[in-house]
Amino acid sequence: MSIARDVVVTGIGLVSCAGEGVVAHLAVLAAGAPARTDTETFAPYTVHPVAPIALDGQIPKKSDQRQMEPWQRLGVYAAGLALESAGVKGDADLKSRMHLVVSAGGGERDTAVDGAILTGLREAADPGAYLNEHLQNDLRPTLFLAQLSNLLAGNIGIVHGVTGASRTFMGEEACGTDALRIAQARIASGQVECMLVGGSYSAERPDVMVIHEMGGYLRAHDFRPVFDRTPDSEAGFILGSAAAFLVLETAEHAAARGAKALARLDIVASDRTRRQPGSTEASLAALWASTGLDAPDAVISGATGVAPITAEEGAALARLAPGIPVTALGDVTGHSLETTAPFGAALAAALVSETGLREVAVTVVGHRRGEGVIRVTAP
Repeated sequence: MSIARDVVVTGIGLVSCAGEGVVAHLAVLAAGAPARTDTETFAPYTVHPVAPIALDGQIPKKSDQRQMEPWQRLGVYAAGLALESAGVKGDADLKSRMHLVVSAGGGERDTAVDGAILTGLREAADPGAYLNEHLQNDLRPTLFLAQLSNLLAGNIGIVHGVTGASRTFMGEEACGTDALRIAQARIASGQVECMLVGGSYSAERPDVMVIHEMGGYLRAHDFRPVFDRTPDSEAGFILGSAAAFLVLETAEHAAARGAKALARLDIVASDRTRRQPGSTEASLAALWASTGLDAPDAVISGATGVAPITAEEGAALARLAPGIPVTALGDVTGHSLETTAPFGAALAAALVSETGLREVAVTVVGHRRGEGVIRVTAP
């Protein structure tokens, strides 16, 4: 892939169980274990809940806070942190031209209504008619609007004034990789000078527990390091609430406005293999080569803990980066699906900026589909 212009990270916004901001997340990264764990609310499943945050700091209007679901509040908050970090929070002109790319899933279900409908459906004389009637009458009018993933982009525009073109990607972990890939490519090719890119995920929801348990993807036990979750020790992921946004610019644009380049987002490569034995390992090897990675100083892995792909990823990394420290993002913040790639890239940029590392690799292997490798280097 030919890159015409360097793409640099000038702003980072992070929110998770570790708290908010770069310092808090580098501290928990060094510790190698999640800061907060909840084993009771969704027992027998563990969740890494988001740390308490003062929403007023980034979402000043209570009316805005009330009309958003938790995942939207997390995303809008992290986006504000990124804009603040980049020094553009008060630059209305730049934000009006700034493009936005978001990776996100659907909104939250009204579980009380869902439960009541399912209960009544069992005894209904005409189940079809009953279902139609109650779906029309019981669901709140805004439910389906609230489920639209692109409402996060809309709320970022409303609250923070980022009003350039926006795109929203859906599709589990892979959409986060592609959000970064397309943002990086558009800036590198000269189509746009500055973009805000990221995603958010709320894990503290009974509906997502049901969805992922039905697929057999959840770990129904206490926390255990991701790469130690073998089938014998109950493989699967532990969800974590998280949000991450990055401000990306051309190096020239950042320099012209006097902004510090925290790191360079070099190449984002993605793939979608047919999941067969060995396919994940082969995909990662090809993606690794395509990014030009040789011997990075560190690897941040978005491994889920799901078998057998996590073992394949571990084997691939042992071969591609022998002796290089690998940190599983799930060991730090839990698994956050659509947010995994932006979070990994943001954390990699923070490592480069704050610890002097030369190069960090980020891997993102989806629990069902999609593979990605991201190269982050010193500017």
